[in-house]
Amino acid sequence: MTQEQAFQIMKTGVNIYLTGSAGSGKTYLLNKYISYLQSHDIPVAVTASTGIAATHMNGMTIHSWSGIGIKNFLGEKELEQLEDKKYLWKRFEKARVLIIDEVSMLHGSQLEMVEKVCRRFKRNDKSFGGLQVILSGDFFQLPPISKINEENESGMVFASKSWQILNPAICYIEEQHRQEDDTLLEILNTIRSGEMQEKHYELLRSRIGAKLKSDAKATKLYTHNINVDDINNIELSLINNEERISIMTSTGPEPLVEILKKSCLAHEKLKLKVGAEIMCIKNNFENGYVNGSRGKIIGFEKEGGNPIIELYNGRKISLKPEIWAIEEDGKVKASVSQIPLRLAWAITIHKSQGMSLDNAEIDLTKSFSYGMGYVALSRVRTLEGISLVGFNAEALRVDPKVLEFDQDLKNQSFQNELLFKKLKNDEQKKLEEDFILKLGGTIISGNKKIKNKRIVETKVPTILITKELLDKGYSVKEIAKERNLTQGTITHHIEEIVSQYPETNIVHIRPQQKHIDLVKTINKKLKGDEIGRLNPIKLILEKEGYKMSFEEIRIAKLFI
Repeated sequence: MTQEQAFQIMKTGVNIYLTGSAGSGKTYLLNKYISYLQSHDIPVAVTASTGIAATHMNGMTIHSWSGIGIKNFLGEKELEQLEDKKYLWKRFEKARVLIIDEVSMLHGSQLEMVEKVCRRFKRNDKSFGGLQVILSGDFFQLPPISKINEENESGMVFASKSWQILNPAICYIEEQHRQEDDTLLEILNTIRSGEMQEKHYELLRSRIGAKLKSDAKATKLYTHNINVDDINNIELSLINNEERISIMTSTGPEPLVEILKKSCLAHEKLKLKVGAEIMCIKNNFENGYVNGSRGKIIGFEKEGGNPIIELYNGRKISLKPEIWAIEEDGKVKASVSQIPLRLAWAITIHKSQGMSLDNAEIDLTKSFSYGMGYVALSRVRTLEGISLVGFNAEALRVDPKVLEFDQDLKNQSFQNELLFKKLKNDEQKKLEEDFILKLGGTIISGNKKIKNKRIVETKVPTILITKELLDKGYSVKEIAKERNLTQGTITHHIEEIVSQYPETNIVHIRPQQKHIDLVKTINKKLKGDEIGRLNPIKLILEKEGYKMSFEEIRIAKLFI
């Protein structure tokens, strides 16, 4: 399947698992779909299993977005605690599409927790609360970290119940946008198919200690994090030139800033010298460099002091600070700014995932998990660009379950390709437009925007639409049905309305006085930071034999 075919399938609104070999352009396609959704005013949650992957799309980790954090278990108590967090209500209220990149590194139990949270906050028992879900990844790359007492389980998301329920349409991209060498591509494909032959091992052994043709010092890829920074610092200290320092700047809440600092690969304090081996760590096609481009510093600008780089493709560029951000609904929540470089004498294989390298010195003697050898080799464009410090055939092992599952994925992808090819242009367009309108998005028609099957000239704030229906005497349930939103979302709207427009008449949604009195009495019993919180109120109500939903408690609080 091509990228374009997968893009057409995405736009119809079905749930997707997007996969393909390293370098097939999965992240590029995700960014294209994100831009498409945003152009139609459809809120999209952009996440990934790791911070590094998330920064490629200005997103956040799925752990942070969903609220599961580092939890290993999510029961009723934990879900109720999450429901106390207003920012999560706002986040889920807006989201219509959920993207999770590098899903191969997400544990199956974590996907199940995310799915449970989505259903809870969307008040919808459909898979993932009715969100369109786009999963992306490659199971031949780095797997999830297995938990204690899980030696016999891979933890792969495709083995989880949530995956089975989601039942995503498979889009297997067959294109290749990294490897420029048929020999290396053949080796990588045989690793993926489990058909490595002696000739392939011989080709790799021939690269042990091989001298690279490029004048550039190769990036050293290590399986372990030990000594990576030491190697870079030692190499830099050996250069007898003036040291320049660039300090990272940031905006936004400290917890989010810390997430960005840990995940963007940029140094908080970047030390550079003329002659330093560097690697670009951000894509900027306009300026002629991508994440993984290699080069050497040849000078610094007189004004501003930005480094001047000579890339190993011969191009000379000056690099200004770039921004890494966490965005939500098109708004920047936090950002860091730094020159998009890091010293490139050494890097871990884990941090190299997603990069494209011209050459690399790779140590495969200490691989400790499936996929490490494949990830390291697939970073490089040609076989001649690889020099192996050591080679262990075990490093090229792939999970037998992945091998078996991959063939099934290819078959399903081929069937989907045939199925969607049958659609006529007008049928495809109708599916796309129906999906946009269903999610409350907009379609451009001439100079006007069509939204929810009616023409609107301006975008009315969502709580004002709810307020209009509230003023007409609609109940919470009726407003939710009219607006195709959950009752929890409408309750949140009403809380905002009462806060911003206290004159609003909400007497028609007043609950029984008994319920108001109960909530009022229990709230008075609470102390400290528990005062006014939903979860403690609900727990005491249940202990005393009363059943009230979170929405009922929230409405009752409005009348206290």
